[in-house]
Amino acid sequence: MSDSEVKGLGFENGMPENADRIAEMIKASQRIVFFGGAGVSTESGVKDYRSEDGLYNTVKEYGVSPETILSHTFFFKHTETFYDFYRKYFIGGSVKPNKAHYALAKLEKAGKLIGVVTQNIDGLHQMAGSRKVFELHGTTARYFCTKCYGEYSVDEVFGGGKNASGVPKCPKCGGVIKPWVTLYEEQLDWDVAEEAVKAIKSADMLIIGGTSLSVYPAGSYVQFYSGDRLVLINREKTHYDGNANVISRDKIGEVLDAAVRLAGIE
Repeated sequence: MSDSEVKGLGFENGMPENADRIAEMIKASQRIVFFGGAGVSTESGVKDYRSEDGLYNTVKEYGVSPETILSHTFFFKHTETFYDFYRKYFIGGSVKPNKAHYALAKLEKAGKLIGVVTQNIDGLHQMAGSRKVFELHGTTARYFCTKCYGEYSVDEVFGGGKNASGVPKCPKCGGVIKPWVTLYEEQLDWDVAEEAVKAIKSADMLIIGGTSLSVYPAGSYVQFYSGDRLVLINREKTHYDGNANVISRDKIGEVLDAAVRLAGIE
């Protein structure tokens, strides 16, 4: 494709790396699965763990790592501190889906994509229009009482300024309310994990994006893919690079948006 053709498609700064090759794979596929991590949401302004302004800077504020705060033990031993951290970094704000989320929603609407497997808990895939989303680590949209197991939405817990500080309590029994999020030291929801693995096994194309694949067991699920259309989009190298058929180091939103448009999907 010539430079003029590339610019004619809206790529003024050049086509994202290997977007054309990914587009050809998309055209040839009917059961695409996307497996994503924190890097998908950082382009929406969601903080990740390890970047320069990521959650690791909370060590200065709280004296412990984010993994410690977001653990089962810390939640029950230091619940008020947990919620102070949680409100600050996971609730509210004006975070919106980015090009990656919208591109995946378009693929699903076109009947090409059969599922998004995500390690993120922000619900941005659903906000963009995706319907088949396997949230391996849960979601900030749902909550439950640790005593009577009553379920609540994020608006019921935090909406209208409710529970602006302190520990949210169940209005029915007074029990502590917990986010429907898999904390460190907790097991993944087996039903969700099983469905995600089934989707990956049945895929004829697997796109891995925005993840180092270092968080287990979720990161190991990509090994269940046995096809020959494995795409890896990540700014940094991963231990799985050697298995990929195509690799792109460009921004995941730009790559997916370009690939989907090049595949003729609007």
